[in-house]
Amino acid sequence: MLNITSVFMKFISLILGISETASFPPPLSAEEEEELFGRMKNGDEEARGTVIEHNLRLVSHIIRKYYSSYQYPDELLSIGSLGLIKAADSFKCERGTRFATYAARCIQNEILMFFRSQKKVNMEVSLNDTIDVDRDGNPLTYLDIISTPEHIAEQIDMNMHIEKIRKLVNTVLDERQKEIIVLRYGLMGYLPKTQREVAAHLGISRSYVSRIEKKALGILKEAFGSIRPEFDD
Repeated sequence: MLNITSVFMKFISLILGISETASFPPPLSAEEEEELFGRMKNGDEEARGTVIEHNLRLVSHIIRKYYSSYQYPDELLSIGSLGLIKAADSFKCERGTRFATYAARCIQNEILMFFRSQKKVNMEVSLNDTIDVDRDGNPLTYLDIISTPEHIAEQIDMNMHIEKIRKLVNTVLDERQKEIIVLRYGLMGYLPKTQREVAAHLGISRSYVSRIEKKALGILKEAFGSIRPEFDD
């Protein structure tokens, strides 16, 4: 039997289009993180570079989520990357916090310092100052950025994507396509099954299951793309 979490996340990544074509390396596991920071203590520059490289998507995510309307996103990417580097150099693994959570704060603080520096000298900087708008057009203040833990924001984003995909499974697929996707990826309370298990369950060939699954994933990906203008890495 397949691992429920890994199969479902594979399904989500296929629909989001971030499985094999993602621009950034995947996040590090807790074990990999611990090993790399241990090597960094001994001056291993390669380990430092790996930590930074595998967390660049965090900078991109923060820019997309909070500063999508800013005129010069490349400028913010450079500034956010500086915050990431500072985070890598100052992080203490023994404190028990995941690096992504700590790094998100450092990235946000670096960007905040940039915006503060852009304020005119004779203007008082307030935490309630509006510095941008979010993707829904709502005003975004310094306080919003400071008080939003990145791992929570990531989870909210993912939950929204999952809910959209579940609705699409029920609306854009025919009954056979829906049945195979539900069984394959453990949706709606089912345990995930291999293609061979699905074929045996439905009394059809494994190759037929594969063809239907491939077509269904294509339909879902196209439908999802038409309702989500922003999810590029």
